[in-house]
Amino acid sequence: MSAPIVVHPPSPSGGRRVTANGRILGLAHGLSDLAEFLRRLGLNAEDVRFDDPELIEWRRGGPEVWQ
Repeated sequence: MSAPIVVHPPSPSGGRRVTANGRILGLAHGLSDLAEFLRRLGLNAEDVRFDDPELIEWRRGGPEVWQ
């Protein structure tokens, strides 16, 4: 089973598309944007480990890669 949240590869124009269960949440340019998307889903970003593979699947680079 894949993680419900996917952070897609960096875009040539900057940022990374973020989806949750196949639904586009938006384009994140850093962890603060991702935290806001998680907040909108009802998750407290302070309680979330961004490197938790059961929650977030990072494609072509982890939380430190945005460009």
